[in-house]
Amino acid sequence: MGKRDDLIAQYADDLKNKCGMEPDMDLLTKVTIGCGPAIYNADASTVASSQESELETVKDNFLIKKLGLADGPELMEAIGKVVEIYGKSERNKYRAVVYYMLTKHFSKEAVYG
Repeated sequence: MGKRDDLIAQYADDLKNKCGMEPDMDLLTKVTIGCGPAIYNADASTVASSQESELETVKDNFLIKKLGLADGPELMEAIGKVVEIYGKSERNKYRAVVYYMLTKHFSKEAVYG
């Protein structure tokens, strides 16, 4: 197994144990690949949920550009909900996990089809 496979396994573990959901491994793999080289960078691989600018980046670059959603208050509400599920006290919120949950939340799995 390569480094990416190890990371995907770690993300799946977070989804099961920290978020209480059974991951769709095919979708999780595609979301992880979609994150590109960011998953290998300690800083870029996580979402700093306490920083407003970071949440804006998730909204603009992922929800609007990648998933094609229209800007509106429901986008930040969804990000807040995902952060809540992941656990506010959880220090490492992996970007791939957050993106996966947002993809599921908005039923946008087809983007990765």
